[in-house]
Amino acid sequence: MRGYLGVDVGSVSTNVVLIDEQERVLETLYIRTQGQPVKAIQKGLEFIRDKISTDVEIGGLGTTGSGRHLSSVILGADSVKNEITAHAVAASKLVPGVQTVLEIGGQDSKIIILRNGVVADFAMNTVCAAGTGSFLDQQAARLNLPIEEFGPTALKSTTPVRIAGRCSVFAESDMIHKQQMGHNLSDILAGLCEAMVRNYLNNVGKGKEILGPVIFQGGVAANVGIKRAFEKSLGLEVIIPEHFNVMGAVGAAVLAKEEVTKTGTTKFKGFKVADADFKAASFECSDCPNLCEVIEMSEAEKIIARWNDKCGKWSNAVAHRKKIS
Repeated sequence: MRGYLGVDVGSVSTNVVLIDEQERVLETLYIRTQGQPVKAIQKGLEFIRDKISTDVEIGGLGTTGSGRHLSSVILGADSVKNEITAHAVAASKLVPGVQTVLEIGGQDSKIIILRNGVVADFAMNTVCAAGTGSFLDQQAARLNLPIEEFGPTALKSTTPVRIAGRCSVFAESDMIHKQQMGHNLSDILAGLCEAMVRNYLNNVGKGKEILGPVIFQGGVAANVGIKRAFEKSLGLEVIIPEHFNVMGAVGAAVLAKEEVTKTGTTKFKGFKVADADFKAASFECSDCPNLCEVIEMSEAEKIIARWNDKCGKWSNAVAHRKKIS
């Protein structure tokens, strides 16, 4: 049996997915990156290695997310794609005919507009914490409420309070004010959900034609309170796919399968990578006014890749040396 791996490395979570030849999801893993992407990648690979039987051959691997270039160097990727492409591919595979993808992660949010299976428009928000999962985590911690109970508690509300959601600082102070006035917890949480959705639609979704079917993915899709707030605001049913929290990795795996079908070979280094000794470092190149911060990756004391230099002086040197050897 042949399988394909998808790896999505983000600032908050690292997700790994294994699909089969029919693009069915066999295994998924969602773990916190915790500021150590290399360790998270190795942990994810180790998990998959321990889960699959010995007769499963890995036919290809794809990476996506903010750490896609780092993970591609470590693992040997056949496909390296941005989050928009990966999420759109996964959405189209799991919910055929989807026209709008709402995605909210731990540190960013995005909207993808699809028409006839092709990305027609998209927008991302990577600067405002008020529209992301980390904001909800922060408020739940402040209220001494497990994040898993946030959504179900919000659903109990009959009269959500209005909370200013344009800024996380103002939202928090407004929430404290509502608590002091005596509003109950469920109404405050429902108000926070509606404020977050209002902020998302007014910023990320501004000017976008949102048509059904609409799917909601990303870690925040686990919050049923946010789902209800979207449905209330849009007047449309919002579908949460089965693998909503690892959709980027699903898309990366599908894209890897497509790439390997074209090339006939895979660059995947194998599961031995889970036990390898990787070290990341950086230095500033002073050869020109750009002062590039070059990132350097070493495996067993040998430099295997450099990137982030504008002129290619350092990255090309490593690539050239590897080619010669």
